[in-house]
Amino acid sequence: GAAVTLGGPAPKQLKVEDALAYLDQVKFKFEKQPAIYNKFLDIMKDFKAQTIDTPGVIERVLQLFKGHNELILGFNTFLPPGYRIDIVHDAVEGPGAAPDGSRVQ
Repeated sequence: GAAVTLGGPAPKQLKVEDALAYLDQVKFKFEKQPAIYNKFLDIMKDFKAQTIDTPGVIERVLQLFKGHNELILGFNTFLPPGYRIDIVHDAVEGPGAAPDGSRVQ
């Protein structure tokens, strides 16, 4: 799963080149699924217009890019100071792990 962290060091100022490089990465990743790329652009438009707040945009991006951790982490570039998405891997996984994370003997 992913965790949203509040606080910590403020990210560097967003550069246009960084934003464009990220958009290219998303476009390339979903070149066979243009609907996902277009949905991402819609989310970004809503975010820029402040139709959705930061937690809302994070939630939508997590759903849209589920399973694509590099894109989820890359989205940190766009988040305002004080917000950060971190990927958290459960300590217990694999055979014998119960759905709640406990071990089944």
